[in-house]
Amino acid sequence: MTTVLLLAFGLILQAGATSQIDRAVEEGISGGVYPGAVVMVGTGHRVLYAKGYGHFTWSADSRVPDPDSTLWDLASLTKVVATTPAAMLLVQDGRLDLDRAVQEYLPRFQGEGKERVTVRHLLEHRSGLRAFLPLNEDASTAEEARQLVLEEPLRWRPGDRVVYSDLNAMLLGWVVEAVAGDSLDRFVAGRLYTRAGMGETMYRPPRALYGQIAPVGLWRGHVIAGQLHDQNAVRLGGVSGHAGLYSTGDDLARYAQVYLEAGRGGDGGQVFEPAIVRHFTRRGRGNRALGWEMRDSTSTGNTGALLSNASYGHGGYTGSSIWIDPERDLFVILLTNRVFAPRTRSSITRLKRVRGHVADAAVALRAEMCALADSTAATQC
Repeated sequence: MTTVLLLAFGLILQAGATSQIDRAVEEGISGGVYPGAVVMVGTGHRVLYAKGYGHFTWSADSRVPDPDSTLWDLASLTKVVATTPAAMLLVQDGRLDLDRAVQEYLPRFQGEGKERVTVRHLLEHRSGLRAFLPLNEDASTAEEARQLVLEEPLRWRPGDRVVYSDLNAMLLGWVVEAVAGDSLDRFVAGRLYTRAGMGETMYRPPRALYGQIAPVGLWRGHVIAGQLHDQNAVRLGGVSGHAGLYSTGDDLARYAQVYLEAGRGGDGGQVFEPAIVRHFTRRGRGNRALGWEMRDSTSTGNTGALLSNASYGHGGYTGSSIWIDPERDLFVILLTNRVFAPRTRSSITRLKRVRGHVADAAVALRAEMCALADSTAATQC
């Protein structure tokens, strides 16, 4: 899209909100939370702000992150940028029934009570499965890891408790593959990323792109880029429903705009039906929607104080986040490599504060744009 967009209806936006964004992100860098970051703020029609901060590593000689070209290990954002939209497309096609048992799609998903686990339970994290399994330690191949997940016993009765679980997203990814008759990565690339203009979003990026990837760790003093931080995703071959996806700030902005534009892609074509978008992004039990997390109005962490209660989003362990506010026609994306040798012991807590400050500043930026729109008699702000 661009590097730094501060234009709205041909006028320069006031600097107050953008300086608040800059200050919040730069304080994260100076506080040792992450060495580099990208921020994207916009509406369904335009990007209001796009900027890279810091460097790929703590060295000032390393690259400066770029909103258009820097690839980020999205970690758990994979759940809502690959797996959830894949399920949305299959429901839209009439090929996936959210209220059918997972066993009907994955017959090897056996065990006491599992016949009651539905696809909807996976999306709502109410399957009864625990949060995590160390597949990288307990399995030596992708097939062994898959079997461990399929055989994992339920810890709670399906539907009773919300327990955020990577296992749910793994299973959902395999359900998608079973229904689509294709791998998860190929399915979402063909049905979603191409339509939305997301040409830089991918699993398993080729080695030629490693120089564009914000590194996520060090190994014996050497910078690691192009190798996933999530070792369970590595054990599963790099393509999984819970992690493994890479993307840029620009691509994620295009993705957010699909939701704000009632399912329309960058080419004007309909990617999702409006009813599908509404169904998957409305609040369910607690702070969960289908795949997505809803804003917690009792806390200003992550989402600040100003996003509406209709906002939905997700975060990733590596330091990524996306929030979409349909009431304010606003998206806020913050991408960081928090897991690259953080210089503070409280990097997650401090990152949440940065996210909240950026979200509040984004709302202010949106308000500034609307004020300028009013002053120019524009029909939309």
